[in-house]
Amino acid sequence: MNIYADTNFITRLYLERPETNVAENRMRDEQPCLPVTWLLRLETINSFEQAVLTGFGESQNRICANLTASCQQQFRDDLRHGIVMKRVEVRQTELERLFEEISLRYTAKHGFRTYDILHVASALLLKCRSFWSFDKRACKLAKLEGLKLI
Repeated sequence: MNIYADTNFITRLYLERPETNVAENRMRDEQPCLPVTWLLRLETINSFEQAVLTGFGESQNRICANLTASCQQQFRDDLRHGIVMKRVEVRQTELERLFEEISLRYTAKHGFRTYDILHVASALLLKCRSFWSFDKRACKLAKLEGLKLI
């Protein structure tokens, strides 16, 4: 698996946002099977639910519960079929070690968030070459760690 997509990218495959067309085109052009770690799976599930309460993205348009349920089911189906996305394991001890290294290297200077570091560390441990996200901070960290961006 050469490409790691974070929650910010994956949610746009299920919920219509300004970047959805870019995400869908990228998926169509590259036809990847994206790795989904425990963190990415849980964060995506929570992101759909969070959109019901607070909205999604800068527009803060709230999502109805029925749409969220549909997104959850489609996400589960995609994971179960393993064609577009596939569940993968990252060893926790390796993730903790690399997380700490990255945090010590960059956070005091750039203020990276825990989830961004966990996603980039996961991508590196999975030996991905590219990092797909619409989050500028996550992309900045991924670039600092040598990953190619969208």
